[in-house]
Order: sequence, then C-alpha cells, then structure tokens
Amino acid sequence: MNDTEQLLADVEKLAHGGPRWAAYPLPAPLTTEGVERAEAALGFPLPPLLTALYTRTANGGFGPAYGFLPLIGDRAPDGEESAVAQYLALRQGVAEGEWPWPEGVLPICSLGCGMYSCVDCRDEHTTVLLFEPNAGEPERAWYVDKTGLAPWLRDWLDGTAWHCEESEDEEADMEPWPDFHARV
Repeated sequence: MNDTEQLLADVEKLAHGGPRWAAYPLPAPLTTEGVERAEAALGFPLPPLLTALYTRTANGGFGPAYGFLPLIGDRAPDGEESAVAQYLALRQGVAEGEWPWPEGVLPICSLGCGMYSCVDCRDEHTTVLLFEPNAGEPERAWYVDKTGLAPWLRDWLDGTAWHCEESEDEEADMEPWPDFHARV
C-alpha cells in the first residue's frame, strides 16, 4: 500500500468510526459522474486526492471541525451549502461588489465563525488555505495553512492540526497567502 492509499484508508477508518458519525451518518461517496458534474460546474479539475476523498469516503461530513462540505448535492447537516454551490456564489459575489473570492480556490471544510479550509485546485501541490474573514479586509483573510492536502489530512488524523481539539497549537502562526491579488 503506497502513502496515498494508506492516507485514504486512515481517513475512511476515522470517518466511519467514532461517536460523531452515529448522530450524523455520512452520505454515500460520490460517483465518478458526480465528480464530473462538479468539475464541469466549477470549470476546473479537482486534484486527485480530493476526488478520492469524495469518491471513496463520503460526499462530505467527515473531517475536522464541522467537516468536509458536500461537493455537490444536498446541504451538510449543519445547513452549509455544497462546496460547488458556495464557490459559484462566492465567485458571483465578486461581480456584485462583495469580497473577491480567488479563482480555483474551493472551500472544502467549515471551521466555524465564517472560517473555511480551502484547497487551491490550480496549485500542483494542492495548498490548503485558511479563509479567516474576521480581520475585516479581504487582503488579510487568506493564509497558507499547509502546503498540501496530504499533510493537512495527516495533521488532522494525528490531532496536531491547529484546529484540532487535541492540538496545543491553537495560535498557529500562518503566513499570508502571497497569490491572493494575482487570483482575484
């Protein structure tokens, strides 16, 4: 089993075990056709690891904090729209004078208080960004959480991510995302 397969197996094990999922059963994984519909609506391909999470584990509901957003389809149990619906609405908001949302940056996980973990789908390393709008200015709302989706998932799995209850690093010192202005 290679590193990616092991990572996916570990995510599936945690996602389908534990008390949280008894109260909120996970939705079924997406089909390949579901991912293709999402990519067509977004206008860009999803990174392979993100695709594998949605097609092997579930269409959202697992992960840190409030969990992964559904990629497409029904709302999450907490009422959050799907990642595709949110991305399209946020990109449309740019045209309507709202805060600019970067092209190709997909919100994947709700962290509460308006914060989201997002994957830069245009970056070959699948950088995970923190969107933290509470600073009050769009330029100051974007931070590099992890330089890849795989390390971000590993930190969640082992409880060392800043957003994990078990973590002692509640005040993570993240660098601002340098590509913000080039992508809006």
